[in-house]
Amino acid sequence: MATIPGIWRWMRVPRLIWQFTESNVPTFVLPNSSFGILAALAAPRLTDRPDALSVAELLLQALPRVMLFNWANVFVFDLANQRLPEARREDETNKPWRPLPSKLISAEEMRRWMLVAIPAAVAISAVLGVGHQSALILLTTWAYNDLRGGDEIIRDVIIALGYWLYLSSSLLIAVGPGHHLSEHGYRWLGMMSGIILTTMQVQDLKDQPGDRTRGRRTVPLVLGETFSRWWIAGCVLVWSIACPLVWRCRLAGYVLPMGGGLWVGFHVLQGTNDAAAWRWWCLWQGLVYLTPWMAGR
Repeated sequence: MATIPGIWRWMRVPRLIWQFTESNVPTFVLPNSSFGILAALAAPRLTDRPDALSVAELLLQALPRVMLFNWANVFVFDLANQRLPEARREDETNKPWRPLPSKLISAEEMRRWMLVAIPAAVAISAVLGVGHQSALILLTTWAYNDLRGGDEIIRDVIIALGYWLYLSSSLLIAVGPGHHLSEHGYRWLGMMSGIILTTMQVQDLKDQPGDRTRGRRTVPLVLGETFSRWWIAGCVLVWSIACPLVWRCRLAGYVLPMGGGLWVGFHVLQGTNDAAAWRWWCLWQGLVYLTPWMAGR
């Protein structure tokens, strides 16, 4: 018969799993899943699927699968990212509520969790038709964490590649098995990677104390905070114009991305709440994702 401590140990597992991924659900899982669903609205432009999916199909059938893929692979990344000693020191400054710094789990237990989580994520991805992409995501996870690529100035390149894999997989899952990206789809994903490469530094603004503690070489720490703020704000505005321009949207197609971009730029330059600027940036991404569907509108 199971003892009370043994039962409690198993009961805490769902809570721990949620705490590992909690901060990345609204800022990574949901935006990436949104890309898959919104891009699927323009499936004939971005893939070889000749017909567009209905909103009901996307919400009821595609969305749960897309979110499962994103969450499963993000869970592996978070385990890998949070278990290393330097990550723990960073989290003690930036995110002390996480399981490891709050002593809810040990690094050794996290290593064992990864032995289960990695094959599970690959298996889930393979069933959803994107097993190869999941394997490549694991490579970027390894390069970012274990090889400490996330501590170098090239971290944004690794992140941009990772986003390309997540976003392309989300779209392919949403449109269904047997379909492939079109030429326009590859170009659009290239632009999304460009957005990540040039503006993702917005998340580094809020993490500077912890990043400085572990010696991480982020753009704000290497090139300076003032330069970073103006760079991010300028690039956000450029992409807000370029994306609807590429899709030849009418005036209405410029309003949402440009309005969101100006709002993000304002918060970044103001510099009083970088956590809020990061959240507004994530929302702006969703507005940009709409532009293929608004082509010609």
